Amino acid sequence: MRSHIAQALIPTSSLLLLLPGCTGFDTSVGPSKGQVTKASVDETMQGVRVITLTDQIARQIRAQESHTSFADALAPAQPSGQVIGKGDVLSVIIWEAPPAALFGGASLGRMTALDTATATTLPEMQVGPMGNITVPYAGHIQAEGRTLPEVERDIVARLSGKAHMPQVTVRLAQYATSQVTVVGEVANSSRMPLSPRGERLLDAIAAAGGTKQPVDKMTIQITRGNQVESMPLSQVIAEPRENIILRSGDIVTAIFQPYSFTVLGAAGRNEEVNFEARGISLAQALGRMAGLQDRRADPKGVFLFRWEEPSAVPGGRMDAAQDDKGRIPVIYRINMKDPATYFAMQNFAMKNRDVVYISNSPAAEFQRFFGIIASTVLPVAAVSRSF
Repeated sequence: MRSHIAQALIPTSSLLLLLPGCTGFDTSVGPSKGQVTKASVDETMQGVRVITLTDQIARQIRAQESHTSFADALAPAQPSGQVIGKGDVLSVIIWEAPPAALFGGASLGRMTALDTATATTLPEMQVGPMGNITVPYAGHIQAEGRTLPEVERDIVARLSGKAHMPQVTVRLAQYATSQVTVVGEVANSSRMPLSPRGERLLDAIAAAGGTKQPVDKMTIQITRGNQVESMPLSQVIAEPRENIILRSGDIVTAIFQPYSFTVLGAAGRNEEVNFEARGISLAQALGRMAGLQDRRADPKGVFLFRWEEPSAVPGGRMDAAQDDKGRIPVIYRINMKDPATYFAMQNFAMKNRDVVYISNSPAAEFQRFFGIIASTVLPVAAVSRSF
């Protein structure tokens, strides 16, 4: 029986044939450095671009990146409060020269001075579903979509021949339609009315009580019709031109740390890492993931997976695989053994949904493989010695 067990033992020389790379037996839980870069560097591999990160590449990508600007992306808005909409409340004052023939005896009339014009203030009127208001002796006046001076002239024309030299003043008492909505990580989500003064973006955030989180971790999103634009709140504060005038119907959303990247492989920890709206560099990202595992990671096998715009990729080709947004898959290879790489990482900005993968070193793969073999062979050897 001992001879049968001895024959079952695997010779030491045979173990070498099972080392990773010698056979199809793979002990890793992710791709190795060689598997990612089996095509020559900077060549297309199954539609995926593999690019070694250098300082020149990092600066080139940074120069070609586009940055959202509220001032450039959103059409200029004029101060609200001049164009009337449904639901707005109007205040109408009618002036009639003496002798006041139409409004002089009205109970609402008041003499401003002896033998002077009479000012009659009508009860406040809300613009109805049909878009009009009703003025005594003038009838239904179309108000929706018109400016205050236009409504004033219309009322005067209707009263001419009935009142003595009428003059009319119309003002917006309540702005029902000229409002913006402020939601998200603010103290009080609310709807803020707009006035002819021209409220700006920071006015809306201040009216909502400010943000709940620190400014440098907030992103502001503006939804205007079907257009959605976002940028860091700290940038809006730092650049006055980005503090744009708001338009009626705008939705302002304050978002806390909306960006993140994922870390996999032989890193200090595997997790999804959030980062600030203003962005972080690759060097900062590696610090937040607690760096590389000294005994496991391959410092030459650090990779960043990203979907890039073809125009942002050096030598990017449109015939590569694309997603539904027209972006192409790119793998950036980072060689941590090269001192120049540490300068390149400071100029390389992380993007939302990036994936950082750190492959195992060959020594770690062998150690893992040897552990698997030892866990199976040594128990058999122990049984063999017991006979």
